[in-house]
Amino acid sequence: MKLSVIIPVYNEVESIEAIVQRVQATKLVHEIVLVDDGSKDGTRDILKKWDGKKGLHIILHEKNQGKGAAVRTGMFAAQGDVLLIQDADLEYDPRDYPELLRPIEEGLADVVYGSRFLGRAHRVTMFWHLVANKLLTLMTNILYNTILTDMETGYKVFRKEVISGMVIRANSFNFEPEFTAKILKRNYRIFEVPITFNPRDYSQGKKIKLHDAFEAVWALLKYRFVD
Repeated sequence: MKLSVIIPVYNEVESIEAIVQRVQATKLVHEIVLVDDGSKDGTRDILKKWDGKKGLHIILHEKNQGKGAAVRTGMFAAQGDVLLIQDADLEYDPRDYPELLRPIEEGLADVVYGSRFLGRAHRVTMFWHLVANKLLTLMTNILYNTILTDMETGYKVFRKEVISGMVIRANSFNFEPEFTAKILKRNYRIFEVPITFNPRDYSQGKKIKLHDAFEAVWALLKYRFVD
């Protein structure tokens, strides 16, 4: 099984080297696909130095389009049998990869979500962000008759054939609800596993905003009734 890790990147000069080192340290990864979404803080200069190095695939968007656009570019460029989405900001820990991969390796799942709300260690911060996540997950469960605990998680792992023929339109953070809606409607087997989580706050560069929650609500409603 070849694992491709997709890292969407936007203005992460402080963390990009650390996250790549942590992903490589797992020794589980066939390739790392880094998609820079128009960074202006020096991140692109670091990525350009890595282009062509073994195991690293660098893609540069000429202008900022949003996380969803970067993930979409990375998904369809990846060569692995299994794809894993990894944020570049150090909130998610690559040491969780073995647990995330196990349900797929054992033939139990087509898709695995890393849940921040199943009891593993996490930094205590941002109550209203937690509330928004819980409400969006509840809405997902009601609309799609499922029992997810963390629809908005950044850790999504899946067999590459899951996205075969799938059209992803989201350009921003509404990637999460659109992808979730489409895999649920296609009846793929989804497992959740607990992950550790170290969220940063807005003073540290967190990018998701209140309007992204409203976009997620619209995506969940829209894709419940259209493809």
